[in-house]
Amino acid sequence: MPETSVRGAVGDAEIAFLTGKLALQADGSVVAVMGGTEVLATATATRKPREGADFFPLTVDVEERMYAAGKIPGSFFRREGRPTEKAILSARLIDRPLRPSFRDGYRCETHVVATVLSVDDEHPYAVVALNAASAALMVSPIPFLGPIGAVLMAFADGAWIPMATYPQLENAVFPMMVVGKRGADGGSDIAMVEAGATENALRLVAGGQAPVNEATVALGLEEAKAHIARLIDLQIELRAAV
Repeated sequence: MPETSVRGAVGDAEIAFLTGKLALQADGSVVAVMGGTEVLATATATRKPREGADFFPLTVDVEERMYAAGKIPGSFFRREGRPTEKAILSARLIDRPLRPSFRDGYRCETHVVATVLSVDDEHPYAVVALNAASAALMVSPIPFLGPIGAVLMAFADGAWIPMATYPQLENAVFPMMVVGKRGADGGSDIAMVEAGATENALRLVAGGQAPVNEATVALGLEEAKAHIARLIDLQIELRAAV
């Protein structure tokens, strides 16, 4: 299978999806790249439903690796330890919008793994991993009713910034992860929002930045829909190519 890739812009950031090179024995595998951050997502499922299961047996794991940041474990501990709190929370972040996006009554054990291959000092890996997980399911035979698109919005200096970087988040009053899927009318429907003020919010507002109110958040959600649509289009383009 030749390597296939698609790429496009989301705000000022460029994201690329690549498949056909790594983890070829998985039902679906995609590497998502944004800047120097790369995440390999794999999706695998059994062919028969789990006996007696009255729920969808989906497992999502996020695997952080020290080599992704250019570090090698040393001294006595030369193996990677248990998942960090960030990895556990990122896995839950991926699970929430994926779980209701499968065919009704689907009971086959399904495993989605996001392995962080590389990180930089700019792009958070969680939003890259979520889009990679959706893309991996899209190129697999698993009955996934996607795709879904995820965009990290940050409100700073009175404007919403899509796919915010770490430096932009430090100057932001309010970040939110917005996940959506394509609606029946062809637009983007919001599927999940995770949001909250930053640790610097009070200081930034006291220093003159605009605070966030309900109207501001509503505007951010509307702006996110266009970026979600772009991410969905890229995943559909990738699936059509393979």
